[in-house]
Amino acid sequence: MDNPFVSTDWLAAHLSDPDVVVVDASWHMPNAARNAQAEYLAGHIPGAAFFDIDGIADTQTDLPHMLPAPADFARSVGALGISQDHAIVVYDELGLFSAPRAWWTFRLFGADKVHILEGGGPKWRAERRPVEAGLVRRDKVRFDVQFDPDAVVDFDTVVSNLRTQQSQVIDARPAPRFHGEVPEPRKGLKPGHIPGSLNVPSNLLTEHGKLKSSGELQAIFADRGIDLTRPIITSCGSGITAVTLALALEQAGAKDVAVYDGSWAEWGAHPNAEIEV
Repeated sequence: MDNPFVSTDWLAAHLSDPDVVVVDASWHMPNAARNAQAEYLAGHIPGAAFFDIDGIADTQTDLPHMLPAPADFARSVGALGISQDHAIVVYDELGLFSAPRAWWTFRLFGADKVHILEGGGPKWRAERRPVEAGLVRRDKVRFDVQFDPDAVVDFDTVVSNLRTQQSQVIDARPAPRFHGEVPEPRKGLKPGHIPGSLNVPSNLLTEHGKLKSSGELQAIFADRGIDLTRPIITSCGSGITAVTLALALEQAGAKDVAVYDGSWAEWGAHPNAEIEV
């Protein structure tokens, strides 16, 4: 795939370009005691719109930040002043955590000029670049959706895969959660993992808020017994770091990667889901 990242130097040089839209897609774990939207209002990259991962989502389910219907996505991001033709630069305030989820979502719904700011907000701030406070309002525009269904899978597909073993399932959660040694951060979820799945914690894939090199990523996946030539389904706690994993796999050379949107938030709560500990 093409380089999904742009540098802080590039963004600084193009920040005032009329076709460039900056998007703050910060999101934090439920137990992090941080409010991404409040932090955005206190200070963000100038001109950045706030992409609410929990809000631009399917509101008809109890599962967290599931993908919205295409029409709902188009309406939400159009209201933010973002069209499919804009050059979209997404970042988060942890460096590389939730920004890939927004990047993937934009791509899934048809934006083809979307990138992630390498190093994110922390790098931008460390370089003493400008920030501004308050809510950014842009004129409403039209976002024309072209949905890519092959990039995402649902519960039934993963259940079927238990029988067919067509795809490798890789879980991005920390090892203690994958092995069921510690409670999940969301209440009511059983411990363990999808039977037969492999564990590649997302924190192994990044360093100083950046994705590791393709060579380093290939070595990590090889060490975990992952065949990059075979189809892969990624999972995590709720579909956030599953996308970071998918991004890393594609950077390492994998060609057939899909994200299990419900991830453990769905699987660990489902009464009929098989679980391995």
